[in-house]
Amino acid sequence: MDVLHQRCAGLDVHKEVIYVCVLIGSSRNGDRHTFKCGTFHHDLLELRAKLLEFGVTHVMMESTGVYWMPIYDVLEGHVEIVVANAQHIMNVPGRKTDEKDAEWLAKLLRFGLVNPSFVPPREIRELRQLTRYERSLVQAHASEQNRVEKHLQVSGIKLTSVASKVFTVSGEHMIEAIAEGVTNPAELADLALGKMRKKIPQLQAAFAGTISEHTQQILALHSEHLKRLDCTLAETELKIAEKVKSYQPHIELLDTCPGINRRTAIAVLAETGPDMSPWENSRKFAAMGGLCPGNYISAGKRLKNRSRRGNPYLKSTMVQAACSAINTNGSYYQAKYFHLKKRIGHKRAIVAIAHAMLVAIYHMLKTGQPHRDLGAAHVTDTAKNHKKQHAVKLLQSLGYSVAITPV
Repeated sequence: MDVLHQRCAGLDVHKEVIYVCVLIGSSRNGDRHTFKCGTFHHDLLELRAKLLEFGVTHVMMESTGVYWMPIYDVLEGHVEIVVANAQHIMNVPGRKTDEKDAEWLAKLLRFGLVNPSFVPPREIRELRQLTRYERSLVQAHASEQNRVEKHLQVSGIKLTSVASKVFTVSGEHMIEAIAEGVTNPAELADLALGKMRKKIPQLQAAFAGTISEHTQQILALHSEHLKRLDCTLAETELKIAEKVKSYQPHIELLDTCPGINRRTAIAVLAETGPDMSPWENSRKFAAMGGLCPGNYISAGKRLKNRSRRGNPYLKSTMVQAACSAINTNGSYYQAKYFHLKKRIGHKRAIVAIAHAMLVAIYHMLKTGQPHRDLGAAHVTDTAKNHKKQHAVKLLQSLGYSVAITPV
């Protein structure tokens, strides 16, 4: 194997210590220098100075946990950094020490045997932290609402049996009233608004019973927590809006795709960035998103066909977008979904639509062209052509000469 990088280093990163192996020279093994350092900021600055003193041009480390991120921030712009998937760089069994791991990383980097993981620029990384935090807040808000509904059932308050949704304007007023000490069923039912007022007798029956002081205290805690989550979520959305001002053209471009709105477009950009140059083609881009079909063949037989592991945040975002896209009447995605659902079922069909949408996003961001829907007729015409070609090949295999004449 040829030496690609004559001055490179491997970093085995831990929470409190970093083991470093530097390889220098054009020979196969090269001169080896090993040392370790701490993980405080001044230690990282010393690490950077020592690497530059050795003349290191390339550095590789594993992408385990979050411990590599401050090291990446310090070394960014000074050396070429390769962040590798830990599953792709496992060492030979029986040689598991920290020094050997660092040396193994340096050797893999030296001969160019590892594909680097995608690490977006600093601006996109900051936006990604905000969007992921927003997602966690939304999930926490939904979990807290589920806890409220659960406690209502435990307390014998059958509001969920009368109202289709608890957290409407009327439902929130009733829950806040209970938290403030109102226990009269008539007073609680009278807080209903709009169409809910037709169900006042049922609401009185739902609130009939003993609403204990413990229930009032629990609902007060839940209500206060929901309010704090709402405030934090609103503040996070404002910070995201500030971050994406420079990416407004890209957001508007992605918004032309069915199933994608402004929030989804921001979530996609936070995971991929607007620059598509890190990926050679749309297939590798889809593989990064975890929406590429698996490739596991042995003895000429395909053993597994499940989608590959990739970015879980991008994958879940695209699956949600696909569920919305198939509801657009007359669209290509809706027709393609119903065509696939008959053969492979709902879940796999949704993943296939998400894959098609991610490929479209790749070409949209790369060319700057808005989404162009092929329409439902494209799916039916393609299916007819496949059936026609299959019938012609079948007749030809039986020894017939086929001439097709449209009726």
